Amino acid sequence: MKHLLAVAAVLVAAHLPAQASWNKDFPVQTRVAFDTSDKGFAIQTPEGDLVVPVRLHSGNFDFASAKPDGSDLRVIAADDKTPLPFQVERYDGINELALLWVNVGKILPGTDKNVVRVYAGNPNAAAEGRANVFAGGYAAVLHFSEADGAAADAVGGAATTAPVARETNGLLGASAKLDGRAISLPASDKLRFAAGGTLTLALWVKPDAAAEATTLAALGTVRLSRKGDQLAAEIGSTTLAGGSLPAGTWAHVGLSIGNGKATIYVNGKPAGQADAALPAIDGGLQLGAGTQGLMDEVEVLPAARDDGWFRVQAAAQGADAAFVKSAPENAAAEEPGGTGYFGILLKNLTSDAWVVIGILMVMFAIAVWVMVTKTVTVVKTARANDDFMKHFRSAASEVGGDSSKFAGSPLFRLYRAGVAEVKKRQATGKLSLSGASLDAIKATLDADLVRENHTMNSRMVLLTIAISGGPFLGLLGTVVGVMITFAAIAAAGDVNVNAIAPGIAAALLATVAGLFVAIPALFGYNWLASRIKTLSADMEIFVDEFVTRAAETHGER
Repeated sequence: MKHLLAVAAVLVAAHLPAQASWNKDFPVQTRVAFDTSDKGFAIQTPEGDLVVPVRLHSGNFDFASAKPDGSDLRVIAADDKTPLPFQVERYDGINELALLWVNVGKILPGTDKNVVRVYAGNPNAAAEGRANVFAGGYAAVLHFSEADGAAADAVGGAATTAPVARETNGLLGASAKLDGRAISLPASDKLRFAAGGTLTLALWVKPDAAAEATTLAALGTVRLSRKGDQLAAEIGSTTLAGGSLPAGTWAHVGLSIGNGKATIYVNGKPAGQADAALPAIDGGLQLGAGTQGLMDEVEVLPAARDDGWFRVQAAAQGADAAFVKSAPENAAAEEPGGTGYFGILLKNLTSDAWVVIGILMVMFAIAVWVMVTKTVTVVKTARANDDFMKHFRSAASEVGGDSSKFAGSPLFRLYRAGVAEVKKRQATGKLSLSGASLDAIKATLDADLVRENHTMNSRMVLLTIAISGGPFLGLLGTVVGVMITFAAIAAAGDVNVNAIAPGIAAALLATVAGLFVAIPALFGYNWLASRIKTLSADMEIFVDEFVTRAAETHGER
């Protein structure tokens, strides 16, 4: 029994929505998971001392509830108790995009429980001093996130010796735009390496075209370059090459030197290895000499990082969707298929989409009203017609009795009009009707029939408007929403799928709303049209039947 209760408690706890147990004053909570299981981005060994980017956007973070400058941001470890050091590279509350660098410590293999949580939403929170998360294990880090001018080293604060051109729509926001001239970071104590020591050099590059030989990064006699469309490295007199670097594509490249080995990496995978020892380095960092294209996230470390580190960095900085999974706590990431998805969609709807959906909901309400009222009318009319026809066909002469029960029957109204026409002529002394009189009576009944058809088809045009106009209105909302989403992404410079997907999905909600209006209206219109057509045919038949009986009873002999 105890074991069963324990299992039940675990199951219940697993399905309960997560609560902000760290601090209730910070209601905004985003869960960021680094999935190293087989379903995510599998790694074989633990990776420690990791600093990884955490992207926040409208799909995973409630910017409206956070402070405009992001000063209430807090990052908490998986235990929901331990604050983690983080650094804000970018916070744009207007375009709802942010980038944090978080020291997550160690990431374990084979699990989706490598979790950090980002909290916000406390208007009274004071801005905390943001830690320099790169100060401990890095020699130099360049983000190129400044608006203009020289690029600053995130580790020591030194800046490049000359201004750096920027491309707004880079890898993680702004990137350096390379024009063949070298970007130089001055020499410093952190960029001095003893002979035989260890070194890791990593960066992202997007070359424009193949070249004979261009420098990506150089530290003294250690050089990482691109020859043709291949990565190459020089460590003193030792050279090695391997791995493709095609033009127009972002690639994560790196070099690791230590324990007598040098290894080059492309997109987290080893591309070449050679025996080599690190030569003494006493100089600055040179980037992009002779290279045309874009560069971002340059990292220099005084340690030899392994294959796992390069794989994790390439996946995390490149926004590998299988590795980094983020969502507001209690959202669909916790309970797939739940209502949280629709919450995300509604939250990301643009104002124009709300206007379109509002119009569509009014159209839907009108369509439902027309279908309900018309259905009631058609059913009552058909029942009244059946009752009247039983009396009409059984009566030898004029239909008598209580005529109020036939009030809803158009056949009875046609009958009364026909009887009135016959009596009008009899009142003039004509006891028998000529052929011309019968034709006149039929013409009068045909005119009444047309008016009855108009009455029965009234308001049906509202259903045709819903059927044809609903999808087009929805499509208009979707197209405008997609345009706004892409314009916002272009202006903000963040082109990862996590930033684009919520806006696109929300824009498609307008098309769904249009179909939601049109499909029921289509079924309702077809059913009502078929019933009205039947009633119209009954009236045409009755007119002929009435005129025939009038000719038999009152016609000339």
